[in-house]
Amino acid sequence: MTAATLKANAAHSPHASGTYSDVEWKARTDLAAAYKLFDRLGMTDLIYTHMSARIPDTPDHFLINPYGLMFHEVTPDNLVKVDIDGNLVDRRDGDEINPAGFTIHSAVHHARPDVGAVIHLHTDAGMAVSAQADGLLPITQHSLRWYNRIAYHTYEGIALDLAERERLVADLGNHHSMILRNHGLLTVGQDVAEAAVLMYYLEQACKQQIMAMAGGRPLVYPPPEVCEHTAQQYERAYPRAGVLEWDSLLRWLDSTTGPTGPR
Repeated sequence: MTAATLKANAAHSPHASGTYSDVEWKARTDLAAAYKLFDRLGMTDLIYTHMSARIPDTPDHFLINPYGLMFHEVTPDNLVKVDIDGNLVDRRDGDEINPAGFTIHSAVHHARPDVGAVIHLHTDAGMAVSAQADGLLPITQHSLRWYNRIAYHTYEGIALDLAERERLVADLGNHHSMILRNHGLLTVGQDVAEAAVLMYYLEQACKQQIMAMAGGRPLVYPPPEVCEHTAQQYERAYPRAGVLEWDSLLRWLDSTTGPTGPR
């Protein structure tokens, strides 16, 4: 994932023999790092959620996790390459993708050429907020990043119906984040780093909302003008999500310890 790790593994990687272009290898290593990140953070659902990354030099192709692997098992080399129509590119024995994953990711990659990565997770707090009628509340600094800036998609069952793709991308519009009602969270970004950091903070905002509501006391809402001002600060006073954080996250993943102890 980091430069040191890649150098150590270079002799054993298909990239070393020219199998992948440099930009595809970068997409693969970043996407595999995102799987490791959310595994370490405990934001997993066994084998059932998914993240994807567009391949910049073949933009009609994207990478996604092989169906049946848990997040910690995903590597740059075992990611599956898929085209927008659902065909597996350079298919290897055993390659298979989650059908619901294809429905969601192909929809976004097809409709949003500005999107380089899509992350969809079933996190505890995200699913809890997705089931609340008022959605994400503007009650914490984290949540104010999304003040009037988050989309919602009505639950239609497990995302196996390709016809749902049109409704999903229509609801997403130009937003970078969406709450799938009764289902979970979705973020998109120019690259994996942006989508991943947005997902982390969106889950944090949901978690803080559940905790605040569980306290059983009245909630404090900042005035609308303050909410809007804060949202604009996120947009204008800082680089986009991931720019400042990603290298540090890669170093953390490359370390021998995490929040749950040695790895």
